Amino acid sequence: MYLTWIKCTGEQWCQLLNLNLAHSHFDGLEGIYIIWHGQPNPAVVYVGQGNIRDRLTQHRQDPAILAYESKTLHVTWAKVDSVHRDGIERFLAESWKPKVGHNYPLATSLPVNSPWGK
Repeated sequence: MYLTWIKCTGEQWCQLLNLNLAHSHFDGLEGIYIIWHGQPNPAVVYVGQGNIRDRLTQHRQDPAILAYESKTLHVTWAKVDSVHRDGIERFLAESWKPKVGHNYPLATSLPVNSPWGK
């Protein structure tokens, strides 16, 4: 399945802590998202699904995720129908081995494209 991963203005990756979650773009938006940190040694911090605004608002207050704040937290998301989310979340978690959160849906992995083109 091909996903359209979202970037912010200027085709730059969005920063989790600076993202305007009040923007109308997020009204009713549901799907899959990935939070990662930058240099040194970039790594995926969290993979999740659901209402993007609500979930990212929660993550901005999560000490386990904020532990990586000094490395600059980035986020991207894709609109995905609920019927596919569990499989995609499982695939992304198996692929990127996030540093936070290890309880993923018991679903068959549904392969998708990487936001980083790998």
